[in-house]
Formats: sequence, structure tokens, C-alpha cells
Amino acid sequence: MDVGQEQVAGRTDEAHAILDMQRDLEILAPVAPGVAVCILRARMPGKPPSLHGRGTRLLTCAFSPVKRPLMPDGLYERDILAWSENQADRLRRLARGEQVNDIDWAHVAEEIEDVGLSELRSVESFLTLVLVHLLKLHTWPGNEACAHWRGEVVGFQDEAERRFSPSMRQRIDLGKLYAGAVRRLQAIDPNSHFPAENPFFLDQLLTGDLDELLARLPRDGT
Repeated sequence: MDVGQEQVAGRTDEAHAILDMQRDLEILAPVAPGVAVCILRARMPGKPPSLHGRGTRLLTCAFSPVKRPLMPDGLYERDILAWSENQADRLRRLARGEQVNDIDWAHVAEEIEDVGLSELRSVESFLTLVLVHLLKLHTWPGNEACAHWRGEVVGFQDEAERRFSPSMRQRIDLGKLYAGAVRRLQAIDPNSHFPAENPFFLDQLLTGDLDELLARLPRDGT
């Protein structure tokens, strides 16, 4: 192959590479621009080719980063609000296709995980309060606060049901929550007796009728 043929072949290969990258951009850019940028930068280090079409702006951004101030060291520990606003801005820029080098990935991942765990703990807390008030109504039916307790049960059910998501079902240990509710009440009145075993299913606690829930508690207090 002579020099002219090699040049033609080289241009042909480059053209195919550009077409491949444009196809990747058209697929990835609408749904995951940050991923598209990372893939294209890995495939084509250095200056981007002159492209046309939907991929042009995103690919150009990948190779032409906007310079912004770096995140101050220790901001996560010193000011969580400022850190969260800072990181949210960087993630939005990454999603738009900019090159962003100062994302605190370890803490971002930790905070994302904490969002789900926080909701799980919230549901567990409301379910515990439902159990506590059901046991109060069962054990002290003549107490003048019974009307208030009934309203509290319904309110706590609403809060738990609103925050509940399907993946929590396998994570919630009702036996443990019930035991915790009993311990709370025994601390208030050590002489009172409460049913030893949890008689409820999760769906009952989330949406069950109050009187039907009370009927599931044995009357002998054992």
C-alpha cells in the first residue's frame, strides 16, 4: 500500500470512528450524558474531531472543561448545607456534559445511601409508635387519653404508609419493633402485662382498621 492509499485508509478509519461515536452519543446523551462523556473521552483522548449533529456540543464540552473554583477541603465536615449545594451543582454540570473533577464521590455515595436508610428508619419509628399506642389502648382501655391515642394511631399509620416503599418489606423486623414498644411501656408501668408475641402483619399496621387491630390483641394479656 502506497502513501496515498494509507492516507485514504486512515481517513476512512477515522470517518468510521466518528460515525460510531456519533451513534453512541445519540443513544447515551439523552439519558446519561455524563456516561457518554466518560466513554468518549476514553475512546478519543486529546482534541475532538469536528463533528456535526446532536453529539457536537456534548463532545466539545467533554474536551473543553469550564474552570470553576475547587471545593474547599473539609467542607463536608464543616458545613453540610454548603457541601450539599456545592455537590449538587457539580453533579448537574456533569449531567449536562461538562468535565467536573472535584466531586466528593465517597460522601455523595454515603449521602445517597443515607436517604434510603433515613426513610426506612422513619417508617420503623412510626410503626413502633403505632404499636405503642395500640398496646396503650389494649392495656388501659379506661384511660381518659384513649381518644387521643386512637387519633395518634391513625396519624402514625398515615405517616408510615406515606413513607413506605416495597423494598422496605424485607428489611422491617416487626418482632423487634414490637419488643421495643413493649419495653417502652414497661418502663412507664413495670407492673403492667402485655402480649408476649407480635400479632400483627406489616400491611395491617400500615393500613388496617384501628378496631380490627385492637381485636388481634389477646384479652388475657399473655
